[in-house]
Amino acid sequence: MSETSIFYIMGVSGCGKSTIGELLAQELKIPFFDGDDFHPANNIEKMKKGIPLNDEDRQGWLETLNNLAKKHKKAVIACSSLKEKYRQILEKDIEKETTFVYLKGTFQEITERLTHRSNHFMPKELLQSQFDTLEEPTNAIIAPIRLSPSEVISEIKKHI
Repeated sequence: MSETSIFYIMGVSGCGKSTIGELLAQELKIPFFDGDDFHPANNIEKMKKGIPLNDEDRQGWLETLNNLAKKHKKAVIACSSLKEKYRQILEKDIEKETTFVYLKGTFQEITERLTHRSNHFMPKELLQSQFDTLEEPTNAIIAPIRLSPSEVISEIKKHI
């Protein structure tokens, strides 16, 4: 790993960002942060009501996560990072130290996962809006969610 290493675990809601992020952070012995914990209250309320976030809603949140990454220098951060312009905000001034890990799954795979998830503010009804917003990355480690968590971690480690 380089002196500064930031890993953004990205994908739509329900793809396993928190689970994989925590496991990768443990494996690399660096801190883990769940981007959901940094959403302002108005974003969370909007999502709870089934209203998708727009670019304006996400701007400050993405800047907060970028500042978090710069502050910690080594970290794994779970963040949907759905659009290329969002990823540019997340890696601003730390482009060379940043790696995106895209947890890729189909709408059907993710829907199945979301039916079994509880205690999360993001309703499954917003999943289609996330897929509609998603711009798949061209410069990321891609890990299929059909793999087990340990297989996903192995796949990521092959590339870092």
